[in-house]
Amino acid sequence: MDFLNYKKANKKELENVTSEEWFRERRKFLKLGVGSLVATLSVEQLLAAMGDNFSYRSMSKEEMIRINGQSLKSTSEELAISHNNFYEFGYSKIDPKNKSKGFKTRPWEVSIEGEVEKPFKILVDELIRKMTLVERVYRFRCVEAWSMVIPWIGFELRELIDYAKPTKEVKYIRFTTLYDPKQFPMQREFLGMNTSFLDFPYQESLRIDEARHSLTLLAVGMYQKKLLPQNGAPLRLVVPWKYGYKMIKSINKIEFLKEQPISTWEKENPKEYGFYGNVDPQVAHPRWSQASERVIGQGGGRVPTLYLNGYAKEVEHLYAGLDRTKLY
Repeated sequence: MDFLNYKKANKKELENVTSEEWFRERRKFLKLGVGSLVATLSVEQLLAAMGDNFSYRSMSKEEMIRINGQSLKSTSEELAISHNNFYEFGYSKIDPKNKSKGFKTRPWEVSIEGEVEKPFKILVDELIRKMTLVERVYRFRCVEAWSMVIPWIGFELRELIDYAKPTKEVKYIRFTTLYDPKQFPMQREFLGMNTSFLDFPYQESLRIDEARHSLTLLAVGMYQKKLLPQNGAPLRLVVPWKYGYKMIKSINKIEFLKEQPISTWEKENPKEYGFYGNVDPQVAHPRWSQASERVIGQGGGRVPTLYLNGYAKEVEHLYAGLDRTKLY
């Protein structure tokens, strides 16, 4: 069944998927203005004290989220910090947690480059204080056909774009992960050889209209805490309608470009990974179906995957007229 027909047949259930009322409630925020008492705190203090100092409604771990007619619990924090793909640390799901101890996330500088009014560098804590922090609970769908439900803390990427003042010619934005072989073991060796697993540093990109969408975040925390290294501290991309490999971690460079760049997995294996990485149950990965997914931490078998991960109402207009089979 295609998504439009599914909407007609399941209108009541889909009203629970990022409903307008729910979305507005989740978007309550605290603006960190100049001279604000809260703004004098460190980002660690801000995130640690979030429950007391922020005006939005917090979600409990047990709060139910409706996904495709299935009642699912928010993924437990322990699972979300223990089951990760972060290939700079290793290719096992537990490697990021086990091998990221001691990873230094402060001080952390982010470089803004490319087609902007004036390139600059900024410490991540200073950047956070200039942005508007929000809490968003999003589905997370891995290209490997497993999924989670994650409560993120971050700011809308479009706010940073406006702050960076790109030129009118900009059509794409590219993100780059920190390159530091001393901290990332897979950047220096693979299977005991003096060669890396991928062509690091890891890079991912978006079209500028995707980047400007209000659902697109740069996350600095999750579960009302600052991000841990295994989850992409101190700054990572979150685009809920795309597969997880698009959501680059530990970002230290952001570039504004005129031409479409080639991302890491697109370069590594173009037959399996393209530029877009949109979640689509009708477009199979060359080696497995994407029609259903295994929800981490939930029993009961697999559940159907939603087109654009359930966010079609908000973002499908971005791809009007394009061939869905080429948006992988």
